[in-house]
Amino acid sequence: MSLPDLLKVRRRFPRERLDDVREELLSQLRACPVELPSGATVAIAVGSRGIANLRPIVAALVSYLKSLGCTPFIVPAMGSHGGATAEGQEAVLASFGITERLVGAPVRSSMEAVELPNDGIGNRVFMDRNARCADATILVNRVKVHTDFHGPFESGLLKMASIGLGKKLQASEIHSFGIAGLKERIVPTARKVLEHGNVVMGIGIVENAYHETMIVRAIPARAIESEEKRLLEVARRNMPALPIDSLDVLVIDEMGKDVSGAGVDPNIIGRIRIRGQEEPEKPTISSIVVADLTEASHGNAVGIGLVDVITRRMYEKIDFAATYENVVTSSFLERGRLPVVAKDGRDAVEIALRSCGLGPDGGERASGVRLLRIKNTLRLEEAYVSPSVLQEIKDAPGIEVVGPPRALISERGELSGWE
Repeated sequence: MSLPDLLKVRRRFPRERLDDVREELLSQLRACPVELPSGATVAIAVGSRGIANLRPIVAALVSYLKSLGCTPFIVPAMGSHGGATAEGQEAVLASFGITERLVGAPVRSSMEAVELPNDGIGNRVFMDRNARCADATILVNRVKVHTDFHGPFESGLLKMASIGLGKKLQASEIHSFGIAGLKERIVPTARKVLEHGNVVMGIGIVENAYHETMIVRAIPARAIESEEKRLLEVARRNMPALPIDSLDVLVIDEMGKDVSGAGVDPNIIGRIRIRGQEEPEKPTISSIVVADLTEASHGNAVGIGLVDVITRRMYEKIDFAATYENVVTSSFLERGRLPVVAKDGRDAVEIALRSCGLGPDGGERASGVRLLRIKNTLRLEEAYVSPSVLQEIKDAPGIEVVGPPRALISERGELSGWE
């Protein structure tokens, strides 16, 4: 099958960002009305997301706490991720540079959790044992649009308090209610953690469309709920998107947990695949190809059920135990279903094209296919587009062609390098 050459385009998004993230955080910490006595042990809760500037943010927080005479340490706050093992969760943090050598505080990773009073909210409430036994806990997380549902509170500090910090026990408890657990139980559960636990502060982070830090805010525990609601609206306004709403084929170089909690962001690809959840109106994409799994995913390929074709190279990187632990805990089994496995990149793209109903002359009609290639669903400022897509978007504001036509597939049969 003859594949069209692609052209590289660049799209301009709003780009508000912090010039000095460390200094901004230290300024926020000095102004935050939270007093910690000298000698206090402080647990810093860090999750499994690939957050821009995560290491300098955590290192600055550690340094600040030490300057107060406190003894900080890191706890993984990622529910069942990392294969739901202490070692796996510590490895996830290490892949982000969160180690004692790099941030100045030890990592205390354990899957043990203690139960807190639930005051009759209808589900049990848990908190990481190491964090609960400290004098105080500080949450560090990005506030963003969730991959499974939408509402006034989505992914952020409250979700970390209600699911991530409670380890597998809390993740299983919330997810046992299905999508209603996320929509209806995150906030009440987080309130109980804030009331009965020892959380004193949250560090809320918002990124722009370029995966750059635009806001970092130190928030006292009592103000987390009101402030997170405002930060989510900022995050929503600064979300990136594909440059076109209808495609035959979307080719994604890589997916992974460091890209999105669902591997590929459902808000970007227009697929949720959760029973009872309405699918987005746009974008509409006939077939989605993913060529690789990020190393930072540690084999966790949750979200593969959202795509149609993967390569053999990606398949061989999948740790099915870790993937299924995440999928089963979430209860969204559709997201763990295996797509078609192609022998290489060329085979994957050709399979995707044949699934688009191009007819018996598909080889010739492929030259007019509406195809888009992106690095991952987090990096959308650059893309490769087929000539037919370029015709549709070339006059859109903020779009520019930045390179000559080039082949999608290399001589080795895999996707050509990203230049």
